[in-house]
Amino acid sequence: MKLSLREMNEKYASEILQWHYAAPYDFYNNDLSDETLQEMLENPYYAIFNEREELIGYYCTGTAAQVPKGHDIGAYAECYVDIGIGMKPNLTGQGLGTAFFSFIVKTIQQEHQLPLRLTVARFNKRAICLYEKFGFVKDSEFSTPTVFITMLKKV
Repeated sequence: MKLSLREMNEKYASEILQWHYAAPYDFYNNDLSDETLQEMLENPYYAIFNEREELIGYYCTGTAAQVPKGHDIGAYAECYVDIGIGMKPNLTGQGLGTAFFSFIVKTIQQEHQLPLRLTVARFNKRAICLYEKFGFVKDSEFSTPTVFITMLKKV
């Protein structure tokens, strides 16, 4: 799978915000609104395309990738590059995650020398397994009431 990266724009963000995942991943569904659109346009979000020029996912970095409640327990106190990802719903669970996530990690590591951190819902065993394949290890846990885990990858 040959992937490419583009700056987020209104067209890409609108499409992404209308993606709908099946349960239990529907937790990650968003609503298209002025607020959610601005979130994606005003923060470091990037659109990912396949070789057929189809939008297949995105990633974000910094505070956009953090769960606000994690600040209450100090989950983001240390200096890491926080990353968040999303893949088009009809592509998930098909074994594409490794190539997709590898592309994201390599892209981020070319720009940043800091270690990486991500936050994932504890029920998302599929994603946690993928992150562990890339050397991420569980660090902290907090509830929002959804239970989240932060995972770290040292450089």
